[in-house]
Amino acid sequence: MKNLIGSADRRHMLNRVALVIGGNLLFAIGINMIITPMNLYSSGFTGLSMLLRMLLVNVLHVPQIPGIDYLGIIYYIINMPLFVLAYKALGKEFCLTTIVSIGIASLCMSLVPVSKAPIFDDYLTACLVGGLVTGTGAGLVLKGGTSGGGQDIIGVALSKTHPNFSVGKISIAINTVIYGVCFFLFDIEIVVYSMIFAVVNALALDYQHTQNRNVQVMIFTKKEGITDKVISEVRRGLTYWHGAGGYTDEDTYVLTTMVTKYELPHLISIVNEVDPNAFVMVNEGTKIYGNFEKRFTE
Repeated sequence: MKNLIGSADRRHMLNRVALVIGGNLLFAIGINMIITPMNLYSSGFTGLSMLLRMLLVNVLHVPQIPGIDYLGIIYYIINMPLFVLAYKALGKEFCLTTIVSIGIASLCMSLVPVSKAPIFDDYLTACLVGGLVTGTGAGLVLKGGTSGGGQDIIGVALSKTHPNFSVGKISIAINTVIYGVCFFLFDIEIVVYSMIFAVVNALALDYQHTQNRNVQVMIFTKKEGITDKVISEVRRGLTYWHGAGGYTDEDTYVLTTMVTKYELPHLISIVNEVDPNAFVMVNEGTKIYGNFEKRFTE
């Protein structure tokens, strides 16, 4: 049994690592190979990094290092103050994994080459495809239990204290300010298309970010032990009462709880371990009002 648990933990960790690396690589590909060649500007802290890179290279004429893009280096530097927020609001584990994730994101953005020629011929296609690619990548990073930095950290911290808040919403709010400034610096057409990209990116991020989806679970079982394991392992509270089977008239425990969709597989595995014959009902997308803790690590 211990070997099985250890193997499951290793698979879970490898899955998280794959999500973080793959998500950051996907995000860097979307920025450097789709958005940047079209002279569009990304959203959030990545967009800010792109503006600072333009200042360094085009205005201050700082010589570039062959094979290295300054975007990733700048992105890491401006994220450093947010490490304190991640530590205070979301805990030590999230902070440490975020530092590693931002390091991977910065490395990917520095090493993934910027395409010399645009992949797409028109701005709208680049906005839609680029937004889907980068939003999916950022969502996979969050799904791996960490953050790609920037507005993600701010959004995750706010959604922890506000149950109906989403990371995509804070992204749109920050981008409104950034693109408002860009209207005074760049061609209006470029700014408008960049805003379209930002909206698609935010929607794709929220779709992937399963921690924003809550599910109600009702469990019908004749065995004891599920409640204690859910509280200790999933760290969610349950309400239970005694019932009776309508057909057999046998005593039955009825348990109900709320979890995120990301926590659901763990909960189901606990139920199957204690009582393989338990009956489980899952209702996805349930609205929650009151004390429900947002979590982003496993």
